[in-house]
Amino acid sequence: MSQRAQPRHAFFAVLGHEVHVTEWGDRSAPPLVMWHGLARTSRDFDELAAGFAADHFVICPDTIGRGQSSWSENPEAEYSIKHYARIALGVMDHYGMAKAGWFGTSMGGLIGMRIASDPMADRLRYLIINDIGPEVPQPAIDRILAYAADLPSFATVSEGEAWLRTTYAPFGAAEDPFWQRMAMTSLRRMGNGRLTLHYDPKIVVQFTASAEELLSWERYDRIGVPMHVFQGANSDILPPQILQRMCASGPRPTSTTMQGCGHAPSLSLPGYVGFVREVVARLQTRCG
Repeated sequence: MSQRAQPRHAFFAVLGHEVHVTEWGDRSAPPLVMWHGLARTSRDFDELAAGFAADHFVICPDTIGRGQSSWSENPEAEYSIKHYARIALGVMDHYGMAKAGWFGTSMGGLIGMRIASDPMADRLRYLIINDIGPEVPQPAIDRILAYAADLPSFATVSEGEAWLRTTYAPFGAAEDPFWQRMAMTSLRRMGNGRLTLHYDPKIVVQFTASAEELLSWERYDRIGVPMHVFQGANSDILPPQILQRMCASGPRPTSTTMQGCGHAPSLSLPGYVGFVREVVARLQTRCG
């Protein structure tokens, strides 16, 4: 891996929180924001971000309540898509990004769509959504709550890695270093010496305190930036009927269905990284 494709780490204050960001590439290059899913961290994007580092400045933040970012003392108000969007714009301001591309997986896609449907939509050059839509089916929400609401406990990192490989098998094919890094960056030691996952279990409050964010077709129809959607072929979060409606309304995005994946494709294999670069190049052409 070249020097430019090595990750760097930054910590700074946004809206009263310390936010951790993994940075890739030269700050003078075109900016690209990559935002992770509900119970994940910025490090899920290492392969994808490294693949863009030669000609983009990529930032991958940890959402508050996850990874190395601080936890909220007011979870009902701050663990919400609306508040995450405000933090995202604050992160962009910190880096002086007047305008950036956006790649959002799951919750990160909801944040991107929120920004793209707001008066601040001109902050985004293009929008790539990975396996999420403006409507999230209730059975999928119930499944997420079943594994995310109660933190598991592990005796060893190896045990935790095995759990992560099983739980996130719907991410699809990924090489061993992806899963090993997931274990190293997703686990934290508790006071009793055992390990658990690196997020605040209260993050699931967004499903009740701000449930309106999970049904937002009216907002979606206001999106005007060039957009592409990735769908896992076996996804319960983005079933075919929702994707079809997305492609026929609002920004009318292009789409790609990833075979052998559920929610949400990791897109970490070298061939996938190259394809995502092709998608970005097409969207940039549409930006003018």
